[in-house]
Amino acid sequence: MIKNIFQSRKLSGLFVLSILLVSVTILLLTNDTIDLFPYLSLSYLRRSSLSNIPTSTPISSPTNDSSSSPREPPVNQTRVDDHQNDQGLELDWLKDDKEWNVSLKIDWRRCESPDYMPCLDNTKAIKKLKSKRNMEHRERHCPEPAPKCLVPLPQRYKVPLPWPQSRDMIWYDNVPHPKLVEYKKDQNWVRKSGPFFVFPGGGTQFKDGVIHYINFIQKTLPVLEWGKKIRVVLDVGCGVASFGGTLLDKNVITMSFAPKDEHEAQIQFALERGIPATLAVIGTQKLPFPDNAYDVIHCARCRVHWHGYGGRPLLELNRVLRPGGYFVWSATPVYQHDEGHRNVWKTMESLTTSMCWKVVARTRFTKVGFVIYHKPNSDSCYESRKDKDPPLCIEEETKKNSSWYTPLLTCLPKLPVSPIEKWPSGWPERLTDTPVSLLREQRSEESFREDTKLWSGVMSNIYLYSLAINWTRIHNVMDMNAGYGGFAAALIHKPLWVMNVIPVEGEDTLSTIFDRGLIGIYHDWCESFNTYPRSYDLLHSSFLLTSLSQRCDLMEVVVEIDRIVRPGGYLVVQDTVEMLKKLNPILLSLRWSTNMYRGKFLVGLKSSWRP
Repeated sequence: MIKNIFQSRKLSGLFVLSILLVSVTILLLTNDTIDLFPYLSLSYLRRSSLSNIPTSTPISSPTNDSSSSPREPPVNQTRVDDHQNDQGLELDWLKDDKEWNVSLKIDWRRCESPDYMPCLDNTKAIKKLKSKRNMEHRERHCPEPAPKCLVPLPQRYKVPLPWPQSRDMIWYDNVPHPKLVEYKKDQNWVRKSGPFFVFPGGGTQFKDGVIHYINFIQKTLPVLEWGKKIRVVLDVGCGVASFGGTLLDKNVITMSFAPKDEHEAQIQFALERGIPATLAVIGTQKLPFPDNAYDVIHCARCRVHWHGYGGRPLLELNRVLRPGGYFVWSATPVYQHDEGHRNVWKTMESLTTSMCWKVVARTRFTKVGFVIYHKPNSDSCYESRKDKDPPLCIEEETKKNSSWYTPLLTCLPKLPVSPIEKWPSGWPERLTDTPVSLLREQRSEESFREDTKLWSGVMSNIYLYSLAINWTRIHNVMDMNAGYGGFAAALIHKPLWVMNVIPVEGEDTLSTIFDRGLIGIYHDWCESFNTYPRSYDLLHSSFLLTSLSQRCDLMEVVVEIDRIVRPGGYLVVQDTVEMLKKLNPILLSLRWSTNMYRGKFLVGLKSSWRP
C-alpha cells in the first residue's frame, strides 16, 4: 500500500512538471521580447556589441534560403537614456514624441555589388572619358544623383577578426577575391589557408620580409628614427599594406593608398586587416592631402611613372612631403643597369635635381635596392637654380583647401618661412605640443588648446563609459569632421586608428592634424567616400549634419554612412535636437538600433539586415 502511494505521488509530480514545461514553452513562443536565437538577433548585438559572438559565426548569408538568414529585427529600436540633461530635466519630449520613434517607410533596394563604390564604379562616366593615358579612369567620377541603394553583404560574411590577429589573417568569405594569391604567389603578398587569407609580410621588394626591409632602411639612414622623428608616412601603391601595418608596431602611422586596378581588392584587404588605407591615384588631380604633410613618402615598385606627364607625379610628391622630409624609392632603376633602367634613372636624376632634392642614401648591390631623397628646408636652393624649371608657384595655386578636384601642379610651392620650417617635436610630445602650422597664429593656438582640453574631458566622461559602445571591438575609426583632431588625440591610448576627415566646405585644419602626428584627408560629404563597403567599425560626427543638410540630401549621406560601417559597427552623432529627430527615423528604416544620451548624442548600431 505504501508503495502504491509513492507511485501515485511520483506520477502526480511528473504530471505537474509536464504542465509547467508546456506552459513555459507556450510563453516563450508567444512572447516577442524573449530572444530564442541570440546570435541571430539585433537585440543580442545591442547587449553584447559583438563581444561574445564566436568569430566563426556568419553575420548573415544573403541567399534565397530564408531559414539560413537572420530574423529581421523590429524597426522600432530607439532607447532613451534615463540620464538627466544639463538643465536637470528628464527627456520626456523624446519618450512622447511620435516622430522620434517612428521609422520612415522607405522601399530600400540592394546595390548590385557587395563591393560597390559609387564614385569609382561609375562605368557610364568612365566610358565617356576622352583619354585614359594619365589614369583618368581611376579617378573619382561620382554619379548624379547619388544612388540610394544598400550594399549587400558577401555570402557567408563573418564578424571580422580582432586586432592584432587581423593584421596577419582575415576571413576569406569577407573579401572573396583570390586573384592576388595567384598573381603575387612568388612574392608572398597573400596566401589562401583554409577559411582564411594569410599575410606572410612579403612584397615585391621585400625579399627577406617587410620587417627586415624596414629595419634595413633605418640602418642605411639612421636619422630616420621610426616612431620618434618619423611619425606620419605615405605609402604609394601600397599593395596589401604590409609596410604600413608593420610600422604600426614602431609608433608610425602610415596612410597607404593605391587605385582600384587589376591588383584586385588590395585596399579592401588592407582595411579588413585593420590597416589605415584609402583608394587614390596620382593621375591628373592632386591627392586629397595638404601641402607639407608627410615626414616620409615610400614607394616600393609602385608602378608610378614619376617622369611621365611632364614630371607632375613627382611634383605632387614634393607638394605633400614635409620640408626636410624623405622619399624612399625602392625600384629596379635604382640597382639594375640595363639601358632601359639607366635611362629611367637619368631622367629621375634630372627631375630631382631640378627640385633641389638630394640623394642621402643609395643601395645598389644588395637584395634590397633603394634610394633615399631629402627635400630642402628652405627656398634658397630654388632661387639659385640656373634654369628655374620647374618655376615657383604663385600663391593662388597653393591656397588652403585647394586639393579637391584640382589639377596637378606644374610648379614648386614656396616653402614656409621660419618658424614654420621647424620640424615637429618627436613623438609622442608632438601630439600635444603647439603644431608648427599654428606657431604664428596666436588665436588659432588658443582654439587648439581649448579643443584639445574639451575632447579630453568629453571622451573620458561620455564617449568611453556612457554611450554603451564596446570599445574592445573598435579598431578602424573615422571622424567625419575632425577639426584639430581632438577626438583622435583623446583616443590615442586605445589600440585603434582614426581617419580624420576635413570637409572641403569648412575651415582647413588638416595641416594641424598632420603636425600632431595624426593622419587625415579632405572630403565633400555630399559625395561618396573613397573606401570599400564595411571598412570602419565606428563613424563619428560632431555638429556636421546640420550644416551639411543645407546643401546635401541627408538621406544620401546616411546611405553612405551605412555603406561604410561594418555590421555591428557604430555611428555616434552629436548635433542639434532637430537634426537628431530627422536622422533617427532614417536609421530605424535601415534597421539600425539607436540610443539617445542627454538629448545631444545619438548612437546607432548597424544590424546585418539588407533589403
